[in-house]
Amino acid sequence: MKLPIIDTHCDLLSYLAKVPDARADRTDDIACALPFLKQGNVKMQILAIYTDVYSGSMEMAKLQGQKFKQLLEDFKEDLCLANVEFLQRITEQDRLSVVAAIENAAGLASEKAPIQAAFDNLDALIKETGRIAYISLTHHTENRFGGGNYTEGIGLKADGKKLLDYIDGKKIAIDLSHTSDSLAEGILNHIDKGGLEIPVIASHSNFRGIWEHKRNLSDEFAQEVMMRGGIIGVNFLRAFLDNDEPTRILDHILYAFESGFEDQICFGADFFYTKDFPDKSRHPFYFPIVEDASRYPALLEKLADNLTSGQLQKLAYQNAQSFFLKTWV
Repeated sequence: MKLPIIDTHCDLLSYLAKVPDARADRTDDIACALPFLKQGNVKMQILAIYTDVYSGSMEMAKLQGQKFKQLLEDFKEDLCLANVEFLQRITEQDRLSVVAAIENAAGLASEKAPIQAAFDNLDALIKETGRIAYISLTHHTENRFGGGNYTEGIGLKADGKKLLDYIDGKKIAIDLSHTSDSLAEGILNHIDKGGLEIPVIASHSNFRGIWEHKRNLSDEFAQEVMMRGGIIGVNFLRAFLDNDEPTRILDHILYAFESGFEDQICFGADFFYTKDFPDKSRHPFYFPIVEDASRYPALLEKLADNLTSGQLQKLAYQNAQSFFLKTWV
């Protein structure tokens, strides 16, 4: 089933920045290599600028911004920058569009940098990449902005509030995919208290109602994303689907439709470079049903027994298309 696909999260840029001799078209290295994206009919791919919490985080984010710009230059026949005009005519497009996002605001300001560095670096990355689709304040661990999804009871910190205030009205979404529950609650409360104009999404998260995991969304926060007009990108990683059941991704998607999130659910596959990952229990990272970005048409075919053609279109591209069109205009 060859519907256009919008995917809200992959880590191609960190692969290009960290791995020697990395190439965006190297299919034996990464599951979101450009040939896989083309085979899967992906028409818009969000490329995360991912960093860990360490002293060189700002330099790594800057390098990934440069890699984004270089990617567009190296593959200019096949790639373009995602924008409103492209999205409006996505079913007619031949090329793949890309847009950058921030995964972990430690890339904007390391722990000891002045908070102004976060603002300056965000502005610089917007200039380098053309647009930032969303920002995750944290990754798995705690940083100066708040608590990551593997922390307990660490919410929104003062610098997190300052960064939220800075992106107010800038057409940049805030991403709940890597927050602790306390941080998610703090983000939502701060937005509401300040009347901030910040869209709320979960770019690559599944549902705790299907698989109990701290990386997955509780129904409460999924409802918050829905009420705020956001989107939820289903994650393809085995650890967040079910350790043993390959078809569990179908259950997560169907759960979204059954639970009232029909206009929120989209794809946020979370493909990244796994060859150097030290925890061997995580291998294989992806079940064969979603092992690389070429698998989208086959996945949609499997879902066709349970979803209407209209629902499949919402999942494949329309929900994300609608979100970004209203956010970017």
